[in-house]
Amino acid sequence: MLRLDKRPTPSKFWNYATPVTAVLLTMIAGGILFALLGKNPFEAIKLIFWDPLFSEQFASYSRPQLLVKAGPLILIAVGLSIGFRAGIWNIGAEGQYIIGALCAAGVALAFYPVESWLVFPLMILGGAFGGWLWAMIPAVLKTRFNTNEILVSLLLVYVAEKLLAAAATGFMRNPDGAGFPGSRNLSQYPAAANNEIFVNTGLHWGGVAAFIAVLFTYILLQRHLLGFHVQLAGQAPRAARFAGVAPARLVVLCLGLSGAFAGLAGMFEVAGPARQITIDFNAGYGFTAIIVAFLGRLHPVGIVLAGLLLALTYIGGELAQFMLNLPAAAIQVFQGMLLFFLLALDVLSNYRVRLARQPAKTDAKVELA
Repeated sequence: MLRLDKRPTPSKFWNYATPVTAVLLTMIAGGILFALLGKNPFEAIKLIFWDPLFSEQFASYSRPQLLVKAGPLILIAVGLSIGFRAGIWNIGAEGQYIIGALCAAGVALAFYPVESWLVFPLMILGGAFGGWLWAMIPAVLKTRFNTNEILVSLLLVYVAEKLLAAAATGFMRNPDGAGFPGSRNLSQYPAAANNEIFVNTGLHWGGVAAFIAVLFTYILLQRHLLGFHVQLAGQAPRAARFAGVAPARLVVLCLGLSGAFAGLAGMFEVAGPARQITIDFNAGYGFTAIIVAFLGRLHPVGIVLAGLLLALTYIGGELAQFMLNLPAAAIQVFQGMLLFFLLALDVLSNYRVRLARQPAKTDAKVELA
């Protein structure tokens, strides 16, 4: 029989080995999945992890895309990690990402066609405010009525998707678009365009914002009293109350920060790679960022590495769909496997697996006098 024994202290080895092991197991399980779909598993794994970086055929396009995809993942994940460390579970970053994009695009379209350097900073403020405002709904409901922030934030994603569809087909639809859904193309509005800072690098202002967010989060968690309160609330909630931590204030702060970061990611995406509000604008970054946060062990530096890895699966997944005709759902399952194995193996950080012998059964004899 297998038995789990509680470790006196969490294992540092497994804390760092778990993400690597989870990636390897995901490759194996993903290969089996691709084989069941009738595809060459080795070719599929190579297309996902190797060719985007090292193939002469694809690298010239894929390498710049790595920063394009990683930017929003890292930006959202570092915001989520603050709340996750405090035991505050924002699962609705996808909705905050959408609302941030809608608010930023709304600012740009309100000023169109005015050419002013103020437009882009106002879009940044609009995107951050939109994500923050959407995150305040579960925050207020949590602090006032003790609702579950997981359910509320998740359900608000579907509300945000309905608003996105209404914007693309209604109040934000391009009046010069011949009736097709979608807003004006922001890349054709120079004051609102989030173009590459350096040509053919994929680095735009969203990548810069992600880097700043990583530094901010690291300083907050490692060098600030608030970071101590966040970690204390997650590890010992009762001790946190004795230390003067106000739970309601912490909920509002953590959800607000994560919502603002997600809204910023939406702003930089709609002004840059996406270029406009469309019905299918949301690409699942808000949900994938949850995997990034946990794969990075909720540490800002780890999140950067995890964000690059998940961005690689996005790019490689698109290549695999194109070259091997793999369904998009298979790539999503592949990404989900990573979180599954990560959480499953995480138990090894706190528990030892031991082999215990099953006690022999003895037949009790009852003697009647």
